[in-house]
Amino acid sequence: MPRGGKRAGAGRPKGTGKYAEPTKAIRVPVSMVDKILEYAHSGGFQLPLYGGKVAAGCPAPTDDYIEGMMDLSEHLIHDPATTFFVRVTGYSMLNAGIHPDDILVVDRDLETRHGKIVIAAIDGELTVKRLYKKDNLVRLMPENDDFDPIDIAPQETLHIWGVVTNVIHAL
Repeated sequence: MPRGGKRAGAGRPKGTGKYAEPTKAIRVPVSMVDKILEYAHSGGFQLPLYGGKVAAGCPAPTDDYIEGMMDLSEHLIHDPATTFFVRVTGYSMLNAGIHPDDILVVDRDLETRHGKIVIAAIDGELTVKRLYKKDNLVRLMPENDDFDPIDIAPQETLHIWGVVTNVIHAL
């Protein structure tokens, strides 16, 4: 009798658990389990959101009113199951506001289409570039005139890891 793997009829029927929806098993290092559970039970990491706005032009009167608490993950992450972070190295995307040591928020589930900034694997190496995809021409475009586009030949396999949705950039 074979062992392991998926067996017909085994397990709990989908959608009958605590959350009434399908679940996904993940593997995490044992040393991180308590931290992950603590984070999950806390509802995320929330910071105060001030009710007033800050002027980018002429200074505006201050307002100390706190509108509420804001969870950054609600604004940065559409779907945690399909999102990952990656740190940037290099200067090819400076004109898109992406600098060395920035952290990119990447969603693997978004449609990769012309004009989107993507994380792509070429010959086993990752790069961040703007996707140019028109007619039969596919290119990975830098956002810095000091760098050349990367042409993807029809016989080459381009693997897109995801679409960049946000940049976390220290000042």
